Amino acid sequence: MRFLKLTVSVFLIVFAADLFAGNWPQFRGPGEDGLSPDKNLPTTWSDTENLAWKTDLPGPGSSSPIVWGDSVFVTCYSGYGLKEGEGNAQELKQHLLCVDRKTGTVQRDQTIPASGPVDPYQGFITQHGYASSTPVTDGEKVFVFFGKSGVFAFDFKGNQIWHTDVGEGSSQRKWGSSTSPILYKNLLIVNAAEEAKTVYALDKNTGKEAWKVSSDKLLYTYGSPAVANLPGGKAEIVIVMPQEAWGLNPETGEKNWTAVIPNENNICPTPIVHDGIIYESGGIRSQWTFALRAGGSGDVTAANLLWKSSDTSYVPSLVYDNGYLYWADHTGNTFCLKAEDGSQVYKQSLLSGRFLIYASPVLADGNLYIQSRKDGCFVLEAKPEFKQIAQNKLADDSDFNGSPAICNGQILLRSNKALYCIQKK
Repeated sequence: MRFLKLTVSVFLIVFAADLFAGNWPQFRGPGEDGLSPDKNLPTTWSDTENLAWKTDLPGPGSSSPIVWGDSVFVTCYSGYGLKEGEGNAQELKQHLLCVDRKTGTVQRDQTIPASGPVDPYQGFITQHGYASSTPVTDGEKVFVFFGKSGVFAFDFKGNQIWHTDVGEGSSQRKWGSSTSPILYKNLLIVNAAEEAKTVYALDKNTGKEAWKVSSDKLLYTYGSPAVANLPGGKAEIVIVMPQEAWGLNPETGEKNWTAVIPNENNICPTPIVHDGIIYESGGIRSQWTFALRAGGSGDVTAANLLWKSSDTSYVPSLVYDNGYLYWADHTGNTFCLKAEDGSQVYKQSLLSGRFLIYASPVLADGNLYIQSRKDGCFVLEAKPEFKQIAQNKLADDSDFNGSPAICNGQILLRSNKALYCIQKK
C-alpha cells in the first residue's frame, strides 16, 4: 500500500508538470508562487533588443497576462476611467483579449459592458482601474472576474459559457476589485471581499454556487486565495485577511482552522505556500511578514505561527527559492529573508519614492524579474547576496502594474497601453 501511494504521488507530480509545461494558467503561474521552470531567458531588452512583438491594447488594466498553448489572455477596460473626474461611468466596458503568442495578433476581443454600479474613478482606484483581476484557465475555458459585473466563463472560441453575479457592494474606500480567481479541481474560487465580503466556490462548468463563506473580517482583503497541499493528499484553501487567516475545506468551505495574525488593515499580497508553510506579508500600521504552518483544527495560532518580521511588502507578493524569501516593496526596496526564521539577509534600494512597484516578482533560471511601474524591469540574481544584472526600460510611458508571465522562453509584460513579448533573438 505504501508503495502504491508513492507511485500515485509520483504519477500526479509528473502529470501536473506535463500538463502545465509551456503554460502560465493563472496569476503568478502554475503554482501561484511566481516560479517559472524556463531556462535561457533574456536578461536585457529594449524597444530594439530582444523584443519579439508589441500589441496595443484597447485600454488600460492592471491584471497579468496568462498563457495556454499559443493563446495569451489579458484583460483591460475602456470607455471610462482614463482621466480623473472625466467621463461617464455608464460607458465603462471591460475586455478579455486573446492574443496569438507567436505573433502578437489579437484573435478575439470579448467586450463586456459594465453591468453593476461603478466606483467613481477617483482616489486610489486611479492606481489600478477596472481590470485588475488576472484570468485563470484550465485549458478548455477561461474564467475572468470583473468585480461588480460578475464572473464570466468563455471557451477558447470566444463563446460565453456562463455568467454569475457575486455582489455589487463597495467598501467605504471604494478602491475596487483586485483579487484573482483560482481553480481547485472542478471549483472556481473567487474572493469577492469588496463586492460581498464573501469567498465563493463556483462550479467551473455551470457557474452555480457550490459553497460560500461570508464575514465582515474579509473587508480589505485584496489578495487572492491560495491552495495548500498537505500530507496524505489533502488540500486547503488559504485566505489571509486583516488580523486573521483561515484554512478552508475546499470541498465544503468549512473552516478547518483559524489563526490570529499581527497584520492590520489592507492585506494586498497573495500568500505563497511551500512544503506546507504559508508565507504572507501586508498590513498598514501593523505591518509584518510571517510564516504560518498550514493544517490543524480550531485556533492554531500558538502552534502554527512560526515567526514574524518587520520587513514587509505592502502590495507585491513574495517568492520562495532554496530556503529564502525575496520581494520588492512598493517603495522600491528589495528584500531577502531566511525562510526558516525570517531573519533579514539583505535590504537594498532599487528606487526611492511611493507606489513605485505593484507587480509581484517572478523567478526563472536563477534570476528575479521585478517589474516597476515606470522605471523598467529589474533583473536580480536570486541569491542571498544582492546583485543587480540589468534594468530594462521600454519607451512606453504608461504604468506597468501587471506581473510578468514567463513560459516558452518568452517574458510577457503588460502596461496600460500594450502587451509585450520579450524573447531572445
